[in-house]
Amino acid sequence: MAQNGLREVEHEITVSAPAGAVYRLIADVENWPRIFPPTIYVDHVELGENEERIRIWATANGEAKNWTSRRVLDPQALRIDFRQEVSTPPVASMGGTWVIEPLSDTESRIRLLHDYRAVDDDPEGLAWIDEAVDRNSRSELAALKTNVEFAHASEELTFSFEDTVRIEGSAKDVYDFINEAHLWRERLPHVASVRLEEDTPGLQTLEMDTRAKDGSTHTTKSYRVTFPHHKIAYKQVTLPALMTMHTGYWTFEETGDAENSVAATSQHTVVINTGNIARILGAEATLADAKEYVQTALSTNSRATLGHSKSYAENKR
Repeated sequence: MAQNGLREVEHEITVSAPAGAVYRLIADVENWPRIFPPTIYVDHVELGENEERIRIWATANGEAKNWTSRRVLDPQALRIDFRQEVSTPPVASMGGTWVIEPLSDTESRIRLLHDYRAVDDDPEGLAWIDEAVDRNSRSELAALKTNVEFAHASEELTFSFEDTVRIEGSAKDVYDFINEAHLWRERLPHVASVRLEEDTPGLQTLEMDTRAKDGSTHTTKSYRVTFPHHKIAYKQVTLPALMTMHTGYWTFEETGDAENSVAATSQHTVVINTGNIARILGAEATLADAKEYVQTALSTNSRATLGHSKSYAENKR
């Protein structure tokens, strides 16, 4: 529906899960990169009892965008209102509502409402937003349905871990080493080639070919969000066969117990793709085997990268 340049649309889906559980999943924005395919990262700007400001980085029609939203949470009514505070062209304004309706004790309907305008009410801009909202809404609701209905299985398949290296150097130098991924081919032996784009400051697209121990290479693509000089968060969007999801972040914390001492950490959260365990690791392999294999592979690369960042930062002292 459109009126005076304002477009109003609605998408819905029915899920086999209690309404309360669905509401809690949507209310907790820290999980969005794991739940919704377009979402790269979400950061709290302000956090109140039932109101919050959040900054969201996500892809729309293959392009990475970011915006700030205000949300009002109503746990009793199972309703969340949202309004973009700062929109990215061609969006002039964007808002809407999540409404969770109980259908039974074990089933509920999720309604996702949007209202928006294009900059200068431009028809081409509006058509771009129409497509992005429709694609992202369908993707979000389908992913949410899958995630809720297989929550128990997902908990078993999901795990997180981190590696930390102590560095006698400055946080800025360590951050610079990780941020300057376009130089990794020269700096990191396991990187065969790399392509880094940063059309929007602080929002990067990173594609690289990495070498495994057996000499084979595989290509990965990630979106990265940078926070100089303390954090780089990312979401991998092309995945190896044993993973259905991979997010993570690098953090650089000055420890305070010595001048120019930094704790550099690489964190990973992974969901295992059980359908490929037998093909990759053999018919007898278990979920535990797959977790160990993935963690070893990721930790090996992370520790190598942290080791080289340590040498880089300590040599700059």
